[in-house]
Amino acid sequence: MKRMAMITLVIAVLAMTSCGVVEEMNNRRSPGVAVASEKERVSPTVSSGTMVELVEGNSAFAFDLYQLLAEEQAGRNLFYSPYSISLALAMTYAGARGETEEQMADALRFALPQNELHPALNALDQELAQRGEGAEGKDGEGFRLNIANAIWGQKDYTFRDAFLDVLAENYGAGLRVLDFAAAPEEARTMINDWVSDETEGKIENLIPRQALGPLTRLVLTNAIYFNAAWANTFEEAATQEAPFARLDGSEVTVPLMRQTESFGYAEGDGYQAVELPYDGREMSMVILLPDRERFETFENALDGQEVQRIIEDLTYRQVALSMPRFEFDSAFSLNEALRELGMPDAFSAAADFSGMTGGKDLFISDVLHKAFVSVDEEGTEAAAATAVIMAESAMPTEPVEFTADHPFVFLIRDVKTGAVLFVGRVVDPSA
Repeated sequence: MKRMAMITLVIAVLAMTSCGVVEEMNNRRSPGVAVASEKERVSPTVSSGTMVELVEGNSAFAFDLYQLLAEEQAGRNLFYSPYSISLALAMTYAGARGETEEQMADALRFALPQNELHPALNALDQELAQRGEGAEGKDGEGFRLNIANAIWGQKDYTFRDAFLDVLAENYGAGLRVLDFAAAPEEARTMINDWVSDETEGKIENLIPRQALGPLTRLVLTNAIYFNAAWANTFEEAATQEAPFARLDGSEVTVPLMRQTESFGYAEGDGYQAVELPYDGREMSMVILLPDRERFETFENALDGQEVQRIIEDLTYRQVALSMPRFEFDSAFSLNEALRELGMPDAFSAAADFSGMTGGKDLFISDVLHKAFVSVDEEGTEAAAATAVIMAESAMPTEPVEFTADHPFVFLIRDVKTGAVLFVGRVVDPSA
């Protein structure tokens, strides 16, 4: 069976602009013990209109970010998880106030107010958790789409109960006490071990040495693991070496996987699109294939609304599909992109995250993202990691041809809600 496995990890590291401690925590516990909020995760009821507004906002952010990253990574393959980035920054946003809160909402396309946003994200998370019952996974253990959150706080430091309650009730994230100041390596090891466990060992040693220290006050972690089989498998014997045209007109020979099947298909001015469902048909990959010589024009016009319009145009047709194996990784800082999207204050002394501590003592010093994807006949392995570091201060008689032998964009989405979990582009499968 053809399989898909996706792993995403999000890390947020918060530190203080001074070494001062607001006040000592009431609970003294050993490192790693969950403390603070006694709230349990809730199961909110969210209207369909609210869910649509949330997903539309998340998709808009996904492709706002795509435009900036595509320009920054010009001429290179690209892969990232907008869903994980949104989740990490949403947990951080829970503590934002004033102009910082407004700027983050605009940049991240959070149209819902705080008291509706976090329950809506919670409801979406629990909706996604229902996916894949009885469906196949890549390893014979069944379909998995698992999302886990945890927050790690500095010993002897107080966070506002309301902030911790929001994360506990809506993200299932209980505060675990560590001593970043006195034992940063122990703290780093403990968080990295949690990361490894939640990603089934696919991401090791995410937090590098020297990343945590005396000014670290809080680390927020989110991990997503996705493992699913294709609904329509590729036969390895059908794979053939074929040329793939790069953006500069040169060619590289790569293995193209092939199958003819009924898929959701759409075409328009200068592009084709095809949707490949996963087993259970609740999740899918959508491939957007611009005509040769028109990739940049198509890409520059791509946004959340255009992607949604293309998806709505999909109808089932026989498709003679060819697509390459590919494997690559991406790594970049999101600081400039997020500033350009409209949240500069969060990265400066003007930041107001007083919802976390009661004081304006935190700002984001860096947002880092790394991702890896590998696709072949046996399936796909993918991993992504984000670090938010905060420092103080109709059926035709003949099949339609869909040959992805030149650059294309792809995304992984939830069919029912439309939530976009991963986005990427392939400009050179051999890179």
